[in-house]
Amino acid sequence: MFDIGWGELVVIGIVALIAIGPKELPIVLRTLGQYMAKVRRMASEFQGQFQEAMREAEMADLKKQAEDLKSSVSDFTNFDPMASTQKEIERAFEMPEAGKTDQPSAAPAALPEPTQQVEVNVPLPEPPSPVSEKDFAAVEAPSPKQAGGTA
Repeated sequence: MFDIGWGELVVIGIVALIAIGPKELPIVLRTLGQYMAKVRRMASEFQGQFQEAMREAEMADLKKQAEDLKSSVSDFTNFDPMASTQKEIERAFEMPEAGKTDQPSAAPAALPEPTQQVEVNVPLPEPPSPVSEKDFAAVEAPSPKQAGGTA
């Protein structure tokens, strides 16, 4: 804390011995030691209170993060994709309020009810016919003589 060496302490001790006197020097040193102990206790207490305040602030931050995480997780557990999709569709096809716009609505005249089933008859393409060994036999590889090679 202080940059005082042994030589400087000896000089301070000699000056104190001469200024205070040998009879009262032990009493002054004891009183000085008691004051130093009080200062150290106060500094230690202040440091402890500061550390406690820091821990409380960190704890409050951690609690806030935990609450945010909990709320985001609860949003996922209450997620209903069918209801949210239905709401989005309803919002997309809402009729504009009277007087706001003169444009006709983009919504079709009548939508089928979600509980109705619509049957669609679409012909499926025919699957390809299976390949047989006869098809491979009909196409022969050229012989080496036909290909221009020597056998």
